[in-house]
Amino acid sequence: PITARAVAEQLAIPADTVATGADLDLLDEDGQAELIKQATVFARVSPEHKVRIVSALQRRGHTVAMAGDGSNDAAAIRTADVGIGLAARGSVAAREAADLILTDTGKVLDLTVLQEALAEGRGMWQRVRDAIGVLVGGNAGEVAFTVLGTLLSGRAPIGTRQFLVVNLLTDLGPAMALTLSDTRPADDTETTDRTLGPPPGIGSDFLQAVAVRGACTTIGAGAAWLLGRATGRRRRAETMALAALIGTQLGQTLVIGRHSRLVWVTVAGSSVVLATIIMMPGVNRFFGCVPLGPVAWSIVLGCAATGTCAALLTGRALSGPPPDVAGSSLSDR
Repeated sequence: PITARAVAEQLAIPADTVATGADLDLLDEDGQAELIKQATVFARVSPEHKVRIVSALQRRGHTVAMAGDGSNDAAAIRTADVGIGLAARGSVAAREAADLILTDTGKVLDLTVLQEALAEGRGMWQRVRDAIGVLVGGNAGEVAFTVLGTLLSGRAPIGTRQFLVVNLLTDLGPAMALTLSDTRPADDTETTDRTLGPPPGIGSDFLQAVAVRGACTTIGAGAAWLLGRATGRRRRAETMALAALIGTQLGQTLVIGRHSRLVWVTVAGSSVVLATIIMMPGVNRFFGCVPLGPVAWSIVLGCAATGTCAALLTGRALSGPPPDVAGSSLSDR
């Protein structure tokens, strides 16, 4: 126990309570669970004791990772939610029982690669979640705008080819860029700490974000369409609606991925293609569009900006302040 405490202190691990295998043997199951909860360092434990420690933590709702390099660790590695074997100096039994094997062959095994891998995995899942939210929210806004426009005018406000343009310019490039790029600022340590916390799921918060994006997309496109109908002909209003529908979705994507250069490039490229489709003779006729003048473009940009800002402000108001999960960092364990 003295040696274990000294090693823990060198590693900056709190060692206020050091438990031994003999201490665990003197207690019943409830007493063992309580001691395991309080202790941060264990010494003189057998393979059976290691399994007890892992199982007790799991019963209390913890997700447990167990790292080991010997055959005496194999049972606990297998019992843990995530078993980690050390390939460089570990036994065959430990490696075969593990879910994850560290292959570092250096003289000093750097366990911080686990923290880096966890941060990268959580960041990847967050990027995929953002991309799914943009796709589903944008498509929901397109459907809602089409249904409402049809109810008001008796026909769909945009045509089939125009829908293909919407999907091409909003789903293909920008959404893919969200999944491939790190949308966090490089020096955002607070975001990095949150990345090491519990991963966000596709639950009520996600559905709420999708609903907000869909509603704001509908507002941006609908406002441009109504203003276009009030100030010009039907095809001009439909072209304005198309531009605002795409612009609102691109704006929301840019807000999420504003720290990614790839997102900026894809959003800019989609904007150039949209302007080309609307303004180039022959091409705009094929897609059922008409060239827009300065007034129409001003209305489109204003409606798209309004929809984007509404989504941003509403999302912040509904989500509230971020939770404090800095204690979830692996460096604190």
